[in-house]
Amino acid sequence: MAFIDYYQVLGVDKTASQDDIKKAYRKLARKYHPDLNPNDPTAKEKFQAVNEANEVLSDPEKRKKYDAYGEHWKHADEFEAQQRARQQAGGFGGFGDFGSGAQGFHTDGNGTYWYSSDGQEFTGSNAGGFSDFFEELFGHHARSGRATSSGYRGQDYQAELNLSLREAAMTHKQVLSVGDKQVRITIPAGVSNGQVIKLKGYGAPGVNGGPAGDLYITFVIPDDPVFKRLGNDLYVNVNIDLYTAVLGGEVLVHTLDGQVRLKVNPGTQNGTKVRLKGKGFPVYKQEGSMGDLIVTYDVLIPTNLTQEQKDAFRRLQSMNH
Repeated sequence: MAFIDYYQVLGVDKTASQDDIKKAYRKLARKYHPDLNPNDPTAKEKFQAVNEANEVLSDPEKRKKYDAYGEHWKHADEFEAQQRARQQAGGFGGFGDFGSGAQGFHTDGNGTYWYSSDGQEFTGSNAGGFSDFFEELFGHHARSGRATSSGYRGQDYQAELNLSLREAAMTHKQVLSVGDKQVRITIPAGVSNGQVIKLKGYGAPGVNGGPAGDLYITFVIPDDPVFKRLGNDLYVNVNIDLYTAVLGGEVLVHTLDGQVRLKVNPGTQNGTKVRLKGKGFPVYKQEGSMGDLIVTYDVLIPTNLTQEQKDAFRRLQSMNH
């Protein structure tokens, strides 16, 4: 997969502040939202790319890793842990009788090679007293170069999977690349932001016949520009004009599965809430169970009135008094 420059996706500089990133995300999320671009087949892909870029750059810790490691930022913790492990493994200089001051070792499949502090290489019996020390410490025979210790469990992998709110609302399949493996998983409808699932045995291979580690997937669901999710309920604001609020009428409201036409009662006040049963978010692993959609009416006050319209409002005002 080609490297994606998240800064370029959001159209901001690498020195952009968090406020700049937030503003850019909101602008682009509205611009490419699928509901607002029904005739643009590329809108969904662009919308997902904007969400992915925002999820990384709006998090200071993730952004720091991204700036340092680029496309490999998700493996930053693993890389740094391996670096620490190598440094620890190599830190045995100055032990008692080990006069050569060994700094580390590596195995290339043909045997275990030992290194002195001056870079000189030793193998097999040439390692002298080193073999007994490392045999005791690591449980394998340095002289033969073959590992004979009991197996060790492989390292766990951590991964993040970005989903839009609409994707999280549908049971669907996705294929993930884990090393050289293609893992096909079914994502149940109703998963939550930050929820973690475990795939047993899909981590790093075990050592010396030990079991493989596990793969932990964290779902990342950025804020949706249309709906706000709280638990299994969704919230949406709908604008209505003053005349509809006063006289009553109808209004179209977006839901996750289309539009519904709602009746607006005469005299509807600004901030009035209407609950639509079963039009919210699916309940995780409870097929057929749905939350509710809560619609809040925002009454728009007309501006740029003509003189005739202003006079009409004044007559209404005088009649009311």
